[in-house]
Amino acid sequence: MSSDGSLLRIVLVDDHVAVRHGLKLVIESQTGMKVVGEASDGADAVEKVRAHAPDVVVMDISMPGMNGLVATRTLRSECPATGVVILTRHGDDAYLQELLRAGAAGYVLKQSAATELIQAIRAVSAGGQYLDASLAARVTAGFVGRFTQGASRAGAALSDRESEVLRLIASGYSNKEIAKQLDLSVKTVEVHKANAMRKLGFTGRIDIVRYAVLQGWLHDT
Repeated sequence: MSSDGSLLRIVLVDDHVAVRHGLKLVIESQTGMKVVGEASDGADAVEKVRAHAPDVVVMDISMPGMNGLVATRTLRSECPATGVVILTRHGDDAYLQELLRAGAAGYVLKQSAATELIQAIRAVSAGGQYLDASLAARVTAGFVGRFTQGASRAGAALSDRESEVLRLIASGYSNKEIAKQLDLSVKTVEVHKANAMRKLGFTGRIDIVRYAVLQGWLHDT
């Protein structure tokens, strides 16, 4: 949110001019939202964010030159105050996992209704996360039974600290960032993560993301 709290400032990143034009019309039809910059590739996006310091970047993945994944990693490192919402046609787990690891706070499919993007922008600008509703439903499908089995194991209940660590991992934070935020050592964070994953029978980050979806964490604001 801008310094006076009245306007959300947004940069659009897509290599198709027509797509950016359509997105701008949708975004600026909302009260309190303004597009302050546009970019056609990742490198241009980084420059625009440096110049305009927006609240949110709406980022495509597949672009010439620096793609959206690399640009997201760069922005996460250089401009952490700006949230990144990925807007893409790619909905498979591999893309989702990599972009969340890179630091994206929102993930929306281009084929979804425009309201998904608006909700994602509002959630991310408020410091939350957002996962496209159709994507959340899909990645959760077939997982509930497995999660229930894992949670029913002896001693499977997570401690408050283990839950905190998983929630921050799902939000895209690194072990080092989590350690700083919770005032723990990196080693302690790794232990909490390992214990939580063992209790729940998780094998990787995408399992943590699915768990976060079930908990409602990725729509928190």
